[in-house]
Amino acid sequence: MTAGSDVIAKPADWFQNGFHRFLHSYLRRNFHAIAFARETELQSQFQSSVEANPEHAQASPLQDGSLPLIVYSNHASWWDPLLAHAINERLLAPRQFYAPIDAEALQQYKVFEKLGFFGVQSDSNRGAAQFLKTTAALFQREHSALWVTPEGRFADVRDHEAKLMPGLAHVCSKLDRGWVVPLAMEYVFWDERLPLVLFRFGDVISIPTVSDWDKSHWSAELTGRLRSSQSRLAELTIQRSSEPFQKLLQGKHGVSATYDVARRFKAWMTGQSFRPHHGDHFQ
Repeated sequence: MTAGSDVIAKPADWFQNGFHRFLHSYLRRNFHAIAFARETELQSQFQSSVEANPEHAQASPLQDGSLPLIVYSNHASWWDPLLAHAINERLLAPRQFYAPIDAEALQQYKVFEKLGFFGVQSDSNRGAAQFLKTTAALFQREHSALWVTPEGRFADVRDHEAKLMPGLAHVCSKLDRGWVVPLAMEYVFWDERLPLVLFRFGDVISIPTVSDWDKSHWSAELTGRLRSSQSRLAELTIQRSSEPFQKLLQGKHGVSATYDVARRFKAWMTGQSFRPHHGDHFQ
């Protein structure tokens, strides 16, 4: 299949831009903040890998749109696809988001077809073959980013025993160029009424530097890098400090509009400054 015969239409800019405006507002209403760990910031990782492997010359995927780019993450929540779309737009632009989704689920959320999602029949050889064919076509399209959740089911962030589905390792083993990025995500409560979304990129893989990896080796590396990043993110989360994180989006704080009006009035009556937030993180 060539890019020209690809059945997945590139999302219309006007529609996707409108969706992103809605999405930013929606996420702000439902989360106190969305932030990523600074220690594995992507641009720095890409640059370090390029400098460390001059014999396998490959530009950063943020500079060369022709390079395949895969981001894979744990699958903890219903929110994951929306967060992935937001992260892609904020940190990987101009890469276009594409992601497989269960074909039956896509029938319930038809609008996702206009946002880069494509249906895959789970647990069937035909579905696996279609997934491989579709991803091959997408990688021929400039500025594409493939997002996958290879756990294949919702899984607690502390459950590191589940094996990743083999499709991702198979796709990676067939590529001779491009980048693969692990992403760990958690949804946590700290001091505010609304939860936080915290995420951390794992160690990226520059495909030309690992040309000797077979499918089995890929499977082990993909699993290990994701679980390692999840474990490190858990350590940072337990510290309950926003210092290691870079804020991507600021959401709401306070209790409710009605109660905060009362709190504001009380502060004014007593000559005190009003603090709608309850903690000092992500202000």
